[in-house]
Amino acid sequence: MGFVATGVLMGLAGTAAMDVWAQLLHRAFGQPLPNWAMPGRWFGHLAKGQVFHDDIGAAEPIKGELGLGWALHYGVGVLYGLIWAVLAGAGWLAAPTFLPVWIFALLTIAAGWFLLMPGMGLGWAGSRLDLPWIVRAKGLLAHTVFGLGMWGAALAVA
Repeated sequence: MGFVATGVLMGLAGTAAMDVWAQLLHRAFGQPLPNWAMPGRWFGHLAKGQVFHDDIGAAEPIKGELGLGWALHYGVGVLYGLIWAVLAGAGWLAAPTFLPVWIFALLTIAAGWFLLMPGMGLGWAGSRLDLPWIVRAKGLLAHTVFGLGMWGAALAVA
């Protein structure tokens, strides 16, 4: 399997693993599920040239924002999978190990912390939220699960 197909598969598997993780936390502990409509709304406004909002919930709704949010979620996951496949190269893809992909997966949280969250009015790394450190810890754990999903897909292909 080539770099592109492997990268796409890794991104899809990592993102799906995050979604399964969210479902498990929801069912076991009542944690709310992600509302992908708000990132969809943010992305819809981004396409119109507006990056930052004081409160994305107060911004004008975007037609199809929930579907747009899900597409953004999986599209970014696939993009990360493709980037990792190129960065890691054929050697890692032939014999995938967890540590490098885990570090990469943890680094990908930077886009959420420093673009998406402030763009939606949540502050840098969620600093405007009631419990920003809890949100950050949960994000790092979710990105660990993303890395596990990517690694699992790479192992399956190798």
